[in-house]
Amino acid sequence: MRKRYQKGSLKKVEGKWIAQWWENGRRKKRTLGSASSVAKADARKELDAILAPINSRSDSPSPQKKWIEFVNAIYLPFYKRKWKRSTATTNEDRLRVHLEAAFGERSLGSLSRDELQTFLDEKAQSGLSYSVVAHLRWDLRQVLRMAVSEGYLSRNPAELLFIPREAKRPEHTAMTLEEVQKCFFAVEQRERLILKFAILAGLRPGEILALKWGHIGQTHVHVKQRLYRGEIDSPKTSNSVRKAALSAGLIAEIEAWKQVSIDSSPDAWVFPSETGETPLGRDSVWRWKIGPALEAAGLPWVDFHAMRRTHSTLMNEIHDDPKLVADQLGHTVDVNQNVYTKASVQRRKVAVDALESALPVM
Repeated sequence: MRKRYQKGSLKKVEGKWIAQWWENGRRKKRTLGSASSVAKADARKELDAILAPINSRSDSPSPQKKWIEFVNAIYLPFYKRKWKRSTATTNEDRLRVHLEAAFGERSLGSLSRDELQTFLDEKAQSGLSYSVVAHLRWDLRQVLRMAVSEGYLSRNPAELLFIPREAKRPEHTAMTLEEVQKCFFAVEQRERLILKFAILAGLRPGEILALKWGHIGQTHVHVKQRLYRGEIDSPKTSNSVRKAALSAGLIAEIEAWKQVSIDSSPDAWVFPSETGETPLGRDSVWRWKIGPALEAAGLPWVDFHAMRRTHSTLMNEIHDDPKLVADQLGHTVDVNQNVYTKASVQRRKVAVDALESALPVM
């Protein structure tokens, strides 16, 4: 008979010992006393006493295990050790908002393939984006695969699920060279430099706003960190830690911005907030500066994703070297080619003309 044991966590918060643990699939919390009057060892003993009856319960794998209990007590504690904080946040939100609401109190063994596919169909018909529906499919397969591997289920009812045709696929558009120029002319110096980092150097917005002057060299910028939800975090993937090349014109604009910056010491932010203590916020600069300027210029559809697609697409038009472009963006080659690069009609026209001219004359 297999049992799952937990130690819980004990933290000192505002001078008090706070205990946390899982029970029946939900996180519990209790104050164990003042740190000034209760020794940590005694607080630990009290937490152990709380957990003793919980750990003594049999947890033999059974298909009767509720979805919410399995996800919160087994699935999330394991996978959160692997996920970055940003990934964990979005995955937990999706699990809670969509899947817990639908299946939280259901037993794992009661879920059928057709019911799960109907769930995805309804989500697609409700207007959710293709990306969200695809991630929900991934969540269902991942959770129930783990349930199979842990012995709670004999087979995975989500294994054959597919993304419904009704799921709205977004139209991923890249800018033309003329639109890029309009983009640059629409904004002022600081925002123009941010846009040039995105379009000419291929940096993500979080990578741009997390830059310090010490990260910028004579020919490149060393991407070591990113700004995510107001906090400095490590880059998105291992490929994202890179030295991104800078064009001559962009280097000149960086130098011009440096000349008017209040603090250009190596540890100062390239784009500081008003206090100078923190980097400029992505949402605020977009809401008050970049977004309105692009809308006034007739480019309301342009966002940071479009800028990265534009960098990838235009670079592939100029350089027939996918690896070069992928390294600049911090991607693998397959992601760069399949997700970010859009071959223009003009380039495809040249290709089909070449195909036709290669045919023997009849």
